[in-house]
Order: sequence, then structure tokens, then C-alpha cells
Amino acid sequence: MNYLTFLGTGTSVGIPQIACTCPVCTSDNPKDKRLRTSILIETGRTKLLIDCGPDFRQQFIVNHLSKPISNILLTHEHYDHVGGLDDVRPLGDVNVFAEKQVLDAIRRNLHYCFGQNKYAGVPNIHLHRITEEDFYINDIKIEPVRAMHAQLPVLGFKINDFAYLTDVKTISEKSIRKIKGVQTFVLNALRKKEHISHLNLSEALNIAKNVQAKQTYFIHLSHDMGLHDEIEKELPKNIHIAYDGLKISI
Repeated sequence: MNYLTFLGTGTSVGIPQIACTCPVCTSDNPKDKRLRTSILIETGRTKLLIDCGPDFRQQFIVNHLSKPISNILLTHEHYDHVGGLDDVRPLGDVNVFAEKQVLDAIRRNLHYCFGQNKYAGVPNIHLHRITEEDFYINDIKIEPVRAMHAQLPVLGFKINDFAYLTDVKTISEKSIRKIKGVQTFVLNALRKKEHISHLNLSEALNIAKNVQAKQTYFIHLSHDMGLHDEIEKELPKNIHIAYDGLKISI
């Protein structure tokens, strides 16, 4: 059995948002507390982290991830998806898989990891360039899925009967066909009001309808979406609001 754990389901500022006193940010429901978006996939042989945001250290500890993670797959280069890479230093050798522009950003921001005379203790990161071609990470076949985050190209991923897309605003019919009918679909849905670079709830519901997954989970939520339990009641039975710590089989 393969498993997925939602380590974080929040947007770039997380929930609660700093200095906010709205009903969501002050909620005492644990499902309304959201770290920056990231998931962990576990198979018989492999632990694969998708995105490594600034909450990675906390996510690792809170979820009692005792065994090291040695493979990280990145969707794009925004800080809330790569800002935790410095925290992998206790994990030993870590392989990071991403497109060229993402790897270039990592080299710029973590330049001290890639010089000839590295000082002791820096993260031991090995960069691997990927494209839209299928590839393997140990026993996991990865099928990249192109989408757009406003004007920024991002990658989602199809793994067996599971598809994952975050920070999407638009997606082509070609990409929809690639993931159509998967068992489990994870997709961003920022809020109800329209946003320039993220899907809102109605847009995400429309994509979910086109994909026709057996089960769909929405992630990358802001406090503007509303309270978890209230939004969950508004959704179709096979569509859910994911929450931090939720573990499902895929």
C-alpha cells in the first residue's frame, strides 16, 4: 500500500496569518491550522517529499517522521515551496528533482551548498534536472503535468492513479486528459474570491469536474476560504478540504 500525508495545506502565509483576528485564524479547530503546502508519499521502498517549504522542520517533527527523507520533488521555485531546503542538512544526502529554472533558483539562493570549498554542516543536496518527460525515483514512476501559475510554468505530477497539482491558475486540455479519471486528485483552491494566480473555489471545482477523479482534495487554502467544517459541508461528497496531518492511501 502507498500512502500520502498532507504535511501542510496552507497558502504562502499559512493559517493563522500573522496579526489576523478573523474567525479562521482564531479558530480552535486543528483543521483550521495550516502550514505551508507540502505532501509526503511513502511506498514500500521510497519516501518522496513534494515541495519543501519554510515549515519543513516543524512538519517533520510534528508528523514524527523518524526515517530520513532522501528524495524531494519540486513543483516550482516560489519560497513557500522551497524555503525549507536548508533544513535538510541533518538528513544526509538528499536528491532534489526539479526543472531547470527551479534548480537555477536553488543554486542562487543556497549558493553555499554548491561551491568547491563547502564548510562543514551545509546541506548535502544533489540536484537533478527534470523535464516534461516521465522519469523514475526508485520504484515511483513520475509523469509530469504542465500547468500555469499566472505567467509562471509549474509542474504537477501523476503517480500511478494519483495526480497532484498546486499553485495552478490555468491548465491545458492536454494536461487534463493526462490525469482524467485518476483515483485520487489533489488540487489548489485558494479562496472563494477570484485571484490573479491561483484557482478560486469555483474554478477548482470546475477542474475537478473535468478530471472526474474518484476522490478530490483541495489544498493551498488561505484564511479567506472560510472555516474548514463549513466549507466541507458545501462540497460534493467526493470532494474534500484536506487538512494538515491527514493520511490517505493512494
